[in-house]
Amino acid sequence: MLSRPDPTEYTEFYKNYIARVPEGPVLDFLAKQLGDYRQLLVGVSDEAASAAPAPGKWSIKQVLGHLCDTERVMTYRALRFARGDAGELRGFEQDDYVREAQSNSRSLDDLLAEFESIRKATIALFGSLPPEAEMRSGIANGNKVTVRALAYIAAGHTQHHFESLKAGLTQRAGTGR
Repeated sequence: MLSRPDPTEYTEFYKNYIARVPEGPVLDFLAKQLGDYRQLLVGVSDEAASAAPAPGKWSIKQVLGHLCDTERVMTYRALRFARGDAGELRGFEQDDYVREAQSNSRSLDDLLAEFESIRKATIALFGSLPPEAEMRSGIANGNKVTVRALAYIAAGHTQHHFESLKAGLTQRAGTGR
């Protein structure tokens, strides 16, 4: 179930995300990412997690809020298409969502717990789909996408932000900040 999607199953925009998902069962990778985020952020204070690394960049808390919102959107799309609902779904403006979420006012632990809850629901959804649902598709944000591509997009999007956060935290540690 949920084999790697063919490039015809998603728009070019998602190619980089899908490429970040290693070979092997995508559900296992989705589960592994939970521990990766906890381990990466251990010892990061709420104050540090609220600080933007540069003007116009998101804080760690804002990234986590963005991951929660985006995963909800991707799994909603997957659910709709898996159930045979071919109605076109609009996109969303990530910067507006980040601003309205006000994630910096929450604790890092709360955001991590929310991400973990959403991720567990994601794994349950994709793990429960009948085999024929994998290749069902629909139009989201003006582009065709399959259910299995959405699983890989969710995993790859999370990995993209993990790599960015890890690089930022490594750089901060190297500068003593």
